[in-house]
Amino acid sequence: MSKIVRIREKESYFTGGQAKAAVVASSLQGMVSGSSVANTVGSGSFTIPMMKKAGYKPEFAAAVEASASTGGQIMPPVMEAAAFIMASYTNTPYSQIMLAVIIPAVLYFLGVFLGVHFDSKKQGIIGVPKSELPSFRKLMMERGYLILPLVVIFYTLLSGKTPMRAALAAIFVAFLVSLIRKETRMTPWQIVKALEEGARVALPVIAACAAAGIIVGVVVQTGWGGRIADGIIALGGGSLILTLFFTMIACLILGMGLPTTTNYVVTATMAAPALVLGLDVPVLAAHMFVFYFGIVADITPPVCLAAYAGAGLARANPFMTGVRAFMLATAAYIIPYVFVLNPQMILIDAEPLFLTISIATAIIGMIGVSSAMTGYLVRKTHVWERIVLFISGLFLISPNMMYSGIGIVLLIIVGVAQSRRPKETNKLSNAAM
Repeated sequence: MSKIVRIREKESYFTGGQAKAAVVASSLQGMVSGSSVANTVGSGSFTIPMMKKAGYKPEFAAAVEASASTGGQIMPPVMEAAAFIMASYTNTPYSQIMLAVIIPAVLYFLGVFLGVHFDSKKQGIIGVPKSELPSFRKLMMERGYLILPLVVIFYTLLSGKTPMRAALAAIFVAFLVSLIRKETRMTPWQIVKALEEGARVALPVIAACAAAGIIVGVVVQTGWGGRIADGIIALGGGSLILTLFFTMIACLILGMGLPTTTNYVVTATMAAPALVLGLDVPVLAAHMFVFYFGIVADITPPVCLAAYAGAGLARANPFMTGVRAFMLATAAYIIPYVFVLNPQMILIDAEPLFLTISIATAIIGMIGVSSAMTGYLVRKTHVWERIVLFISGLFLISPNMMYSGIGIVLLIIVGVAQSRRPKETNKLSNAAM
């Protein structure tokens, strides 16, 4: 049974801190794992018990882990091997792809963070007491140098160097920084084991790349890709929104259970041509659209393998975990439409002023969508407030400035209505499940 305790607000730090920490940890590991399911199982083995101990329900803890692990697949700079294949398919420099995905990835995780924050407020789960938090300054002084290899990867890729050279430079720097402190210093045997592990991790990627060539060859020679694209275009009837919708459905089906790289190859060869050839959508925008929806298939009910994996660890209801993950990551189902309708969001022909306004309104829109999904803004929401908040969020995220203005007005109306209601007393469920 959960034990109900009260902690004064001033004694706590960061509402929902345990779940937010899980989001960060899972997203970072997900960047390189190459599979939403594998990452959910790997990082979820310690993040899910941590969240349950803080008082989160098993379904919610598993959903947070699944949504963060899935989002890690679209997080730059690594994005597993899919980004490198995308660079080849679209004839776009890797550095440009890495920059293009930054805004959509940030909006994705902002949506998850806000969902965690609002749900924590709704449940009355306050953060870890400030006295128990480690000193950030002390941590950076002692371990901050370990970030250097990641900085080197960013710098070398943005400088136009090849991914191979960036990886070699990062490996060399990682070895050097390991020598700084005795506890991180690598012995000759550890170096050999690290090289062995690197080869093991690379093998699935190599196999996926080889399989990608076979898939592309079969699709091109048999004409399957063209037939699927023609079918999607016919269903869309010339409407961009309808064509995007049917492309999304195709990608959610094609992406079920596939590793990140294979997922992208399948969706790019079978679904992307419908957007590029049929509606003249920019090539990079079309490929990113199918990539996103192929990835989020892992948290889309009823077949949501990452959510099922998290539910197994949390001993939660698998289907309800999938529903909660879907609600937490709602932004992932909206953002791809935005950067197709407004390619400036992925830095295609971007004008600084319009891009800044679009980002600002999208961030505010995330507040509306996340609060609608969780049922909390500054108070628990009524049904009409959730509907208005969701509409407000959609309007704010859209590239239309008039709609964005209406969205802000709707958000203010709900905020004022909630602020006039008496504040509800929340309790903190703080015991282990």
